[in-house]
Amino acid sequence: MHFNFHNKVALVCGSTQGIGYAIAKTLAECGAALILVARDENKLKNAIQEFAHSSLHTYFTADFTNQSDIDTLCEKIKALKIDILINNTGGPAAGPASNAKPEEFIAAFNMHLVTNHKLVQAILPHMKENKVGRIINIISTSVKQPLPNLGVSNTIRAAVANWSKTLANEVAAFGITVNNVLPGATSTERLENIISNKASKLGESEEVISNEMINEIPMRRFGKPEEVANAAVFLASDF
Repeated sequence: MHFNFHNKVALVCGSTQGIGYAIAKTLAECGAALILVARDENKLKNAIQEFAHSSLHTYFTADFTNQSDIDTLCEKIKALKIDILINNTGGPAAGPASNAKPEEFIAAFNMHLVTNHKLVQAILPHMKENKVGRIINIISTSVKQPLPNLGVSNTIRAAVANWSKTLANEVAAFGITVNNVLPGATSTERLENIISNKASKLGESEEVISNEMINEIPMRRFGKPEEVANAAVFLASDF
């Protein structure tokens, strides 16, 4: 990627592993100053040291299952001039929708849609004043076609997608874009957990489950976090 993000500040959620880490790394390589957000402070410190231009970056810890943490984070970032927001949060636990407790839907709704919304409200005044901004939500291909055994995730990801589309119409006049990135099966820790849990439940090996999933993918391989990152960074650019 050869985009120039010098003088741009990007807030990247879930930035210590998987897709979030790959997006943060690519933005840093393009010159952006990063504000990393994740639960584990040690992982945040280590990530900063691994990124280009490490002296430009900072971090905040927050557990996205805890709305009090989110409220505290939002108060901190209100005073910061954030140009790019990457909403990225690990998905809900696997399982059929028919077995899910109502509380699971509520928890996932808060963790994803409500949290995304609070973060947007915290950074939107600067973007409106500056007449430019980029909001990018990492969700899932389940928005287009629900995935088996991901009942809660399918439901909540679709809600986030429609919230995003509504928001995009509302802020476009201010030069702000809102886009969704819909990764398919990508080689991340979450995918490893899904494969492991399914293998355990079915009494199969992880290799068998992994191969079954790969055979459903036209390219016959899992996606790479870096590929998703490239798409997100393009959408974060001035095109």
